[in-house]
Amino acid sequence: MFPEAALTGYLFDDPDEAREGAVDLVSPEIARIEQACRDLGTWCVYGAIERVEGGRIYNAAFLQSPGARRERYRKVHTLCLGVDRYTCPGEEGFRVWDTPIGRIGLHICYDGSFPESARVLKLLGAQIAILPTNWPDIELKTELVRVRARENHLWYLAVNRVGTERGVAFPGGSVAADPAGRVLAELGARPSSFIVDIDPAVADANRVVREAGSYEYDYIADRRPDAYGPLARLKPGSRGSV
Repeated sequence: MFPEAALTGYLFDDPDEAREGAVDLVSPEIARIEQACRDLGTWCVYGAIERVEGGRIYNAAFLQSPGARRERYRKVHTLCLGVDRYTCPGEEGFRVWDTPIGRIGLHICYDGSFPESARVLKLLGAQIAILPTNWPDIELKTELVRVRARENHLWYLAVNRVGTERGVAFPGGSVAADPAGRVLAELGARPSSFIVDIDPAVADANRVVREAGSYEYDYIADRRPDAYGPLARLKPGSRGSV
């Protein structure tokens, strides 16, 4: 796993510069990653600013197999920051892919601030949620990862950038949590890496039994979608029954 926009950088001064710095699916950078995955027999997740026909650009994450298979997710939630000022929001929504490692769902940085993002991935069958990021600060980010993992009962891995781009420092803080929200590994502000062992099937056992018959819960089966209408219907400040 590599951070958001790892191939291209994130901070651009204008849309033309961002388009120039973006990659497309036939760029040599993409081809080199594909070859590396083939040589190493590994899967890889990495971020890049993607340029498409017509000049549109997207903040994208790619899931590359050891073979020719490559999946792509385009960031749904964009904000007034860095290259996201110039990118188009992803129109394909959230997706989950079956792999030999497990069922993997991707989202990117700011997406993680919206609990609906991880919840949708879970409902689509994700066992592993991966979040490439360019967090300029990591206040409460470990807690965010732990909560997303626990409330959706899945493995959650966030990889953040280290270093400086155009005067902006990125403090690292990559972290992985298990379906109970326990931290499995966490990095500091220096370039490094971690390896975690997971059992994807654990994420499918949603019912937690603390004491059989007296303390059990299931964050998925116990949902009440009939009561959640305002989540998708109401605009901020709207009044209605909740």
